[in-house]
Amino acid sequence: MIVNDYLRLIAGFFVVASVAVGYFVTPYAFLFTVFVGLNLMQSAFTKACPMISLLRRMHVPDERSKSESKQAVEANA
Repeated sequence: MIVNDYLRLIAGFFVVASVAVGYFVTPYAFLFTVFVGLNLMQSAFTKACPMISLLRRMHVPDERSKSESKQAVEANA
């Protein structure tokens, strides 16, 4: 997986988890859902995302290798 895949996975997990906590535990958890949404919106405009910076520090690749790209194309054909 690459940075964008992890970013989508983490953001989706945070949204689902915070909605579940907001529904079952405390409505204040919905504020975290709003925070995640606002962060995604600002990153669309500024191209700056703290999670991407963290993932890059963890040496998650930015692009797929050529062999992975070729396998993905073959799998979709």
